[in-house]
Amino acid sequence: MFEPGVIYEDKDFVAVNKPSGLLVHPVRGREGSQRASASNGVHEARIAKRKASDVPRSTLHASREPTLVDWLVGRYPEIKEVGDDPALRPGIVHRLDKETSGIMVIARTKESFEYLKSLFQTRQIHKIYRALVFGDVKEKKGIIEKPIGIKNGTLKRSVRSEKMAKEAITEYKVITTYHLLPTTYFSLLEVEPKTGRTHQIRVHLASIGHPIVGDRLYGPKKSVVSGQWSNVRLMLHAFSLEFTTAEGRRVKLEAEPPEDFENIIGELKNSN
Repeated sequence: MFEPGVIYEDKDFVAVNKPSGLLVHPVRGREGSQRASASNGVHEARIAKRKASDVPRSTLHASREPTLVDWLVGRYPEIKEVGDDPALRPGIVHRLDKETSGIMVIARTKESFEYLKSLFQTRQIHKIYRALVFGDVKEKKGIIEKPIGIKNGTLKRSVRSEKMAKEAITEYKVITTYHLLPTTYFSLLEVEPKTGRTHQIRVHLASIGHPIVGDRLYGPKKSVVSGQWSNVRLMLHAFSLEFTTAEGRRVKLEAEPPEDFENIIGELKNSN
């Protein structure tokens, strides 16, 4: 696993490139055990109803594998007092699940936290992801509008029609298609989630028959191909964030895909 890299920093926030395989923050008790098996994708942050101070200490940091928060606090100790739940996720405004790599923005002050949180809540942050999916996506541009709800009371999500499901909208376009074997295709997509539901990109792409490569929760039960392709990382990367700062400055921050992501793409290019 690679170490996070700093993309940009100023007095208000820092943007980092999170590697795949790194938890954003510690998790509690049963939630931690569930998330260990389900944290294989992207999750827009939702502020928890209970703060860390409301939870027994015995369950507060049930998972103590290294986290992005550990790395951040060591370099930006001022974030310890920032956020709705600074004991658990200081400075964290949004998050990526463990196996997703890419850009995250972290608040360094209380004022910046409130401002960035409001941007996410009102959908004023433009987010772009890269995703490698199974199959030849025939429609080169598309919009997926399917409500998403919790499946069987677990962390797993699915497209649903009942009242409890929440609106979810994802736009995508095909960057390129790779032909590996006579009947095996992969497509590299640019994906723009318009809403921020848990596992939204993964659920939506799987729902149109093109699950993300390396997705062990929503992907095919048996690998479409064998060998190295059956045990790769989740091929989902948060590529860019664009928003207007509190001072009125428009910024676009990009995180280039990491080596483990690019190696897979490179092998597909060489196989074409």
